[in-house]
Amino acid sequence: MLQEILDLGFDRIELGHGIRISLMPGIQKMFEAGEVEFTSLHNFCPLPVEIMQASPDCYQISAAYSKERERAIRQTFQTIDFAQRLGAPYVVLHCGEVAMNPITDELLALAKKGEMLSREYVRLKVKAVQTREAAAPPYLERVKDSLKRIAEYAAKKNILLGVEGRRGYEEIPSERELPALLDELNSPQFGYWHDMGHLQIKENLGFVNHAEWLRQIGPRAFGCHLQDCRWPGQDHQAPFTGMVDLEKLVPLLPANCLFVWEMSPRRTVDEIRLSVSRWKERFGE
Repeated sequence: MLQEILDLGFDRIELGHGIRISLMPGIQKMFEAGEVEFTSLHNFCPLPVEIMQASPDCYQISAAYSKERERAIRQTFQTIDFAQRLGAPYVVLHCGEVAMNPITDELLALAKKGEMLSREYVRLKVKAVQTREAAAPPYLERVKDSLKRIAEYAAKKNILLGVEGRRGYEEIPSERELPALLDELNSPQFGYWHDMGHLQIKENLGFVNHAEWLRQIGPRAFGCHLQDCRWPGQDHQAPFTGMVDLEKLVPLLPANCLFVWEMSPRRTVDEIRLSVSRWKERFGE
């Protein structure tokens, strides 16, 4: 797996949330041999032993059930430990969700049928906003309490934590909530982790203006998952093959922002190589 990525021309790698613990000795061996460097680990990495497939939200720090929150925190500690062991400076975090009808896919289905201006679309969207705003406060409090513990642990290991911009409207934090969350945590361990595909979907659904959001939050970004999106919600495409305006958006992120290609496994070697060469033409290394 690692060699295939290196052969595509990448010199550093983010380990995703589908890595089984049985793969870790081989990964560690390549790292210690100086054959690979890691930028980041995506929580949970490795995958909890009882989970059979990639599932970054299998345990949530927003959960009302204290045992689930504790399991999520402990698994995050393990990811931080592995990041330190592999010399990766960053861990990318999901922060759970508000318990409500997951509206994003319903809205995408209507958008795909050209019904974004329909009464049904507007009714569903307004109801979702009202439901989330009313229900979110206790979830956000649990997230804050959990993140404070995680920050203390990460500080001891010298690991930085990127709170990822999410695809689903029900997920935490929303773009309205994130700046205040970072302010309240007030920790140098925390920054933002942008996702080009997720935020493009939210723009397509009318929840956010992608460029305006980046102008606001961009200075606080540690990294960015780089992918493209086809209308309305087909993300994880190779960069420069969809509707994400990278020419406009990339300059809104800091000069030291880490860009990580995050594409569907269905993308071909040729698609990936072409996207990398286009990136280098436009933005250099």
